Amino acid sequence: MASPSRKSLIPTTFYDQAKGTRRGLYWLTPVLVLVLYLCVMGAFIWLQRLQSDSVMFVTIDQETRQQRLIMVVVALSCLIILSLLALWRYTRFRSRAEAALIAETGFRRAMENSMSTGMRVFDMQGRIAYVNPAFCRMIGWNEADLIGRTTPFPYWIPGRHAQHQETLDLLLSGRTPSSGLEVEAQRRDGSRFTARMYVSPLRDPNGEQIGWMTSMTDITEPKRIREALTAAHERFMTVLEGLDDAISVVADTPDGLELLFANRTYRRFFGAQSNGHAELLGGRLGRFTDETVEAFSTSAQRWFEVHHRMLAWTDGRRVRLQVARDITERRTHEEASRVQQEKIQLTSRLTTMGEMASSLAHELNQPLTAISNYSMGAVAMLKAGNPKPEQLLEALEKAASQAERAGKIISRIREFVKRSEPRRQKVPISRILDNAIAFADIDARKRQVEIDRETPPDDPTVLADPILIEQVLLNLLKNGVEAMEQSDYRTLHVKVTEQLPLIEIAVIDRGHGLRDPERLFEPFYSTKSEGLGMGLNICRTIIESHHGRLWASANPEGGTIFRFTLPFAAPEAPDQPENSQELHA
Repeated sequence: MASPSRKSLIPTTFYDQAKGTRRGLYWLTPVLVLVLYLCVMGAFIWLQRLQSDSVMFVTIDQETRQQRLIMVVVALSCLIILSLLALWRYTRFRSRAEAALIAETGFRRAMENSMSTGMRVFDMQGRIAYVNPAFCRMIGWNEADLIGRTTPFPYWIPGRHAQHQETLDLLLSGRTPSSGLEVEAQRRDGSRFTARMYVSPLRDPNGEQIGWMTSMTDITEPKRIREALTAAHERFMTVLEGLDDAISVVADTPDGLELLFANRTYRRFFGAQSNGHAELLGGRLGRFTDETVEAFSTSAQRWFEVHHRMLAWTDGRRVRLQVARDITERRTHEEASRVQQEKIQLTSRLTTMGEMASSLAHELNQPLTAISNYSMGAVAMLKAGNPKPEQLLEALEKAASQAERAGKIISRIREFVKRSEPRRQKVPISRILDNAIAFADIDARKRQVEIDRETPPDDPTVLADPILIEQVLLNLLKNGVEAMEQSDYRTLHVKVTEQLPLIEIAVIDRGHGLRDPERLFEPFYSTKSEGLGMGLNICRTIIESHHGRLWASANPEGGTIFRFTLPFAAPEAPDQPENSQELHA
């Protein structure tokens, strides 16, 4: 290995070249002045000799000779002055050029020293001819340790000299790619870093190549960040591609929707086109909509729960993000569950009517007996042959009234137990109370329990299926009546209170009470020996489907309080055109 030298090789070559090309004519001006001076002196001596020896001056008087001599001296002096002026002008030009060169050299040196890019020059033999301070800071070695060094260089990584030598051979051969080379190096303290190196040929003023200029930038941190971002992007894409939701992003263009991104689930359902996105938009194109809707795709023959929102794309455009979740199986299960729930609710109503069968039979027996008695009385008056129209009319009217009473009881029972589709509507709470209490009052009178109701004076309206809510209320009233059968307090209270935006209905009994009221709502749990334990569970399901809540608590005065809530029916507003907020890209 060659011994290191403090003298740079490449700059010396430049200085020698400058000396050879710029100083070739510098000596002409002082030589010319000296020649002129010698000429003046020689001419003066020659004229003095001519004055004594030449025949030409014999006939010329002394004054003429003196004038000629002065003219020659003046002419030569002018030439000397002109030469000195030219020399002064050249000297001033050169002084300015040297000052400019010094300033430019200082500026270039300052600029070079302030660079963060490491500059390094190799000569044609592969020796380091020049390094800038940034390169020294980058590897931790100073300039004196590097100038003149040949392979192996001190910043090469131990054990990888062969790889570094291949990189150096590629550099010296001039076959380095224009995009640069990624190299690894070791600092003086043993730490390693990654740099990107760019190579360009270094030429002298004559165009002859005298070395290679390399620039190196430390890319350790940018590379780490880039690798971290790449890994994060890969993880993110893995997650997106693995989702069961169909995710797509489109942009509005004059030619329609342009698909910018689609994950694997979207491509599986709709391919690599924007048609699926447009189909699931459901006519919401041109509006900002963040609500979640359910839509059926005819092309995929599937139901989707679609969430749509606007966001800013990487290029600043406003684009549409759509997340579509396949809910076909869920809707199938919901439909099956709904049908099953309807069957259970119908069974519950039939069970309630079965439990009340004896009470209902007794209730129907009274109007039927009255009808029979009134009819037989009317027949007796007719057979007697002396009927009184007033008495006959009164008997027939009472018979008709009892028949109407029986008909209402049968009609109410038929309406209560018949199978029908759930139908939510705006219904006054008093109507639900009337029907439910009318049923429960039959059993209550049998057990000698009075049902007392307390409602707000404005008779609030709820949004509910009246038959289902009547089923819930009847079940609670029937339980309360049965609980108070052995109680000294004989009044069952039904209280309605307004708790905007809800209405609360409370059934308050003074029965034997319960230790753990919440267990009543567990399936197949019952405090009755003949009970199935499904009634209250079904009631809670019905109330929750109406966006309400059903719960039980102990009555401080003894017994149990059952409460449930229902939403107020919103007042009807006049139809207004839907406001749409147009998309501004």
